Amino acid sequence: MQQNKSVIIWLLSGCFLIFIMVFVGGITRLTDSGLSMSTWSLIGGPPPMNLQEWSSAFETYKQTPEGKVNSNYTLSDFKYIFFWEYLHRMLGRLLGIIFLLPFIYFLIKKKLSKKNIIQCSILLVMGASQGLIGWWMVKSGLVDRPDVSHYRLAVHLTTAFLTCSYTLWVALDLIFPKPRQGNIFLFNKLFLLFVLIIAQIVYGAFVAGLKAGRIYNTWPKMGDKWIPESIYLDAGANSQFIHRILGLIIVFFTFYIWKKAKKLNLSRLENIVFKLLTVVVSAQFILGVITLITGAPIFPALLHQILAFFLLLILVFNLFLFKNTKKKSDQQQKLSAL
Repeated sequence: MQQNKSVIIWLLSGCFLIFIMVFVGGITRLTDSGLSMSTWSLIGGPPPMNLQEWSSAFETYKQTPEGKVNSNYTLSDFKYIFFWEYLHRMLGRLLGIIFLLPFIYFLIKKKLSKKNIIQCSILLVMGASQGLIGWWMVKSGLVDRPDVSHYRLAVHLTTAFLTCSYTLWVALDLIFPKPRQGNIFLFNKLFLLFVLIIAQIVYGAFVAGLKAGRIYNTWPKMGDKWIPESIYLDAGANSQFIHRILGLIIVFFTFYIWKKAKKLNLSRLENIVFKLLTVVVSAQFILGVITLITGAPIFPALLHQILAFFLLLILVFNLFLFKNTKKKSDQQQKLSAL
């Protein structure tokens, strides 16, 4: 670990910056700031610097579908939403610089193995694609509709989560370089949980994009019914219904795995990380219900998204610990010795 310390710090710094991006992105979405900038460039530039430039940017915004809906906005209102979108975009560019320049430095200094070079190249592509996906998402709200496509929002959010997850995985591989026996049973079950949580994140993005968290603000029923007819007719109601069901499945499945894991001889670290997973899954479910019944105000909705981010990273840590990384030859020798 000591010889890879600088690389590990670099990768974990990337994880932290992606978290900040997700945090600011959540605020940008919840404050309806994402369509305040109707142009995009690779490098970017300074924000409006004087009244004339602000007025010009505001007039451009007024011509967009969302700007026409928000015709009551003042220049002060516009400056507020512009701030969050501008910050979000500039953080993305900062993240790109912080990843690319050290990557080139580590290549020159030969601090990366062939495996690390391939992994980091994948991360570079994933990170670069986020900027393009973000603009692709924003464009969907600048033509005929005052909101971005919930499908494109889901792609943007999910790829951010996956990029951070993979960054953490690469870092963990350097922090814990020794081969691990792992546990194939827990790994397989946790991988299935990973798939379920990714699906839940996708549907969470659908709920956010369709503003479906502000309908059927009751629990456990949706209104006065368990399954309202509107789920077959309305995309928002359908997304909320599936998001609810997936939440219940994830909670029950997590506790099923936890019950099985209690019978196994886990290490202290494995126990701590696995218990943390069950606690965060439970907290996320409770927070989801609170967010729903309160009508999805900014603070609980943002906290719900952030906790989902940490939940996925904790699950990735669990997957890493329970993955068998010993070579087949080592396993065969162990079996032959028995």
